[in-house]
Amino acid sequence: MSYENVYNLLEELKLSGISNSLDSISQVWSAKGSDVYDFLEMLLTEEKKSRREKYLDGLLKYSGLQSKKTVEDFDFSFQPSIDLKQVKELFTLRFIYEKENVIFLGPPGVGKTHLAIALAMKALSEGIKPYFINAISLIEKLKKAYADNRFENVLRYYKTIELFIIDELGYLPLDSEGAKLFFELISQKYEKGSIIVTSNRSFAEWDKIFTDSVLATAVLDRLLHHSTVINIRGKSYRLKEKQKSGLIAAKVMEQTI
Repeated sequence: MSYENVYNLLEELKLSGISNSLDSISQVWSAKGSDVYDFLEMLLTEEKKSRREKYLDGLLKYSGLQSKKTVEDFDFSFQPSIDLKQVKELFTLRFIYEKENVIFLGPPGVGKTHLAIALAMKALSEGIKPYFINAISLIEKLKKAYADNRFENVLRYYKTIELFIIDELGYLPLDSEGAKLFFELISQKYEKGSIIVTSNRSFAEWDKIFTDSVLATAVLDRLLHHSTVINIRGKSYRLKEKQKSGLIAAKVMEQTI
């Protein structure tokens, strides 16, 4: 069989991992004079690697993640209030396999979203399906789906997501309809998948988010039942950078704690 025929067959069978590495691996194999099974193993390993990369690229494409932050990029020395042992435990991803939740609390700019995205990237690297969305955008999607009689379909899709990340809950209060739809989502995902929430408000203030203390309690009851809470009490990274450039005074930084 000619090289051209082999290459065409690989293309026809959509074995792009093998076709892309055929020349280089053939050269290595010829130089070593290895067994034909070694040659096949090398080719199939490349195909497996290629397929996994495509799968992970697909997860990333539909994840809603706008950046690729990692835990290695996080400056823990700037946020000493964080329990490193607690964070390291989260990055084992045990909480996802046990369908538990994570809640990051703290003022703006302390790194809540960074850690949430880093957990999503870690999960994605292990083939776990994450989905990241801003809280207000989520409410808008839920309300539109409800108005279009697609709410149940949207809920079914969200239930398939293994790690659902809701960012910036509490920056704006929810209206009555939005709060009820949000509660329905949390109820549907309760003990069926993991949720990460970042919020600038303490739990005592969540009645201000939902404008209904009963609904706020019901949401918290489901989120906190199996959860890890990380309360970050520190300065803003964004203001830190401005202070370095002389655009903001140190007194302002102190007021953000």
